[in-house]
Amino acid sequence: MSVKSEVTETSSVAEATRAVVREFLAARAAGDTGRLVELFADDVDWLLAENPVVPWIRPRSTAVECAAQFTELMEHTVPEGARASVDAFLVDGTDAVLTGHLSGTVRATGKSFEGPFALRLTVEDGRITRHHLYENSLSIAEACVA
Repeated sequence: MSVKSEVTETSSVAEATRAVVREFLAARAAGDTGRLVELFADDVDWLLAENPVVPWIRPRSTAVECAAQFTELMEHTVPEGARASVDAFLVDGTDAVLTGHLSGTVRATGKSFEGPFALRLTVEDGRITRHHLYENSLSIAEACVA
């Protein structure tokens, strides 16, 4: 394989990853859980630090469970108060990393949370196989406690 064809192949894998991640972000923004189920692989390496006082943060591993996280988040937070911004969107082959800031308000307590986040996604065969989210879980937990 020539260097040029290797670069082209790597570039096309990265572009495919970027396209799936963009679809994922659009589906999240639209609340399209059906599309989220399609985008997640049947088995997902899901990582989000467990937090027993936060109802939408729990272990997940299937496409349906992963997509349901969005619905559960919306049930427990005030949609009008939810904000997320992406500062960086880096892609290397099948891996993508997004960093940014998120904030919201817990419906049951009226308390707000905020903080930075980093999301690592891996896309294989057009579907998300890894979803690792690192966020300010202390701020979120404090907002969930009355």
